[in-house]
Amino acid sequence: MNTTSGRPLAVVTGASSGIGHALAAEFARNGFDLVVAAEDEGISAAAAALRDLGATVESVRVDLAEYDGVERLYGVLRATGRPADAVAINAGVGVGGDFARDTDLRAELKLIDLNITSAVHLAKRVARDMVERGRGRILFTSSVAATMPGPFQAVYSASKAFLYSFSEALREELKDTGVTVTALLPGPTDTRFFERAGMLDTKVATGKKDDPAEVARDGFEALMAGKDHVVAGSLANKLMTGAARLAPETSKAAANRRLTEPGSAT
Repeated sequence: MNTTSGRPLAVVTGASSGIGHALAAEFARNGFDLVVAAEDEGISAAAAALRDLGATVESVRVDLAEYDGVERLYGVLRATGRPADAVAINAGVGVGGDFARDTDLRAELKLIDLNITSAVHLAKRVARDMVERGRGRILFTSSVAATMPGPFQAVYSASKAFLYSFSEALREELKDTGVTVTALLPGPTDTRFFERAGMLDTKVATGKKDDPAEVARDGFEALMAGKDHVVAGSLANKLMTGAARLAPETSKAAANRRLTEPGSAT
């Protein structure tokens, strides 16, 4: 990577596809160079597409669910000789199904390692550097699922609630440092999430979904504006999160069950 570029540098995790790739493209189109990371081999093709947008791109194929994977990504960032002006902590995975009877414990523990542990780990590394410089922007991809209990995706929804709470708390801690923290809350989005989570037979998976490019644009604009959070995508997402502030948790859980229960698509 060119260490003398006058362009700002952004780091995006989970950037091989979906919201992560769309976020990276937003950064590229807005004058950023990139360090992008993902576990799958698609990160190389994603990086090539981002270079076509005019960005200098360093790609890292790495499993961020592993401690050493996060350290490797941070090492690549440090090796560029450039500070991260923005970091989008987006990598995540879902697991759908009946927690007590159907889902795999190892898959759920890996979900926690990726969605929560790696997010805290990477934030710890980059936030310290940003505070020392007196500027920087951090974006966490949470979800509208963070605002309500998630039957049949219980661990996933809890992980997104963690990220939302963590983001808001970290933002308050850093409010006088020149570093901003923003939470991105998408609703159902047209990515491979539901396929990978084993949720294709659910009502939420077969319903209307937002364009990941639109979600990414909302997230990028909120990040650059220094907002604490943004509910991205459709008006339905905003209405859902607004209603979630008023409804009791038991009612929200029951309503969500109708969307996420296996077989609910029929």
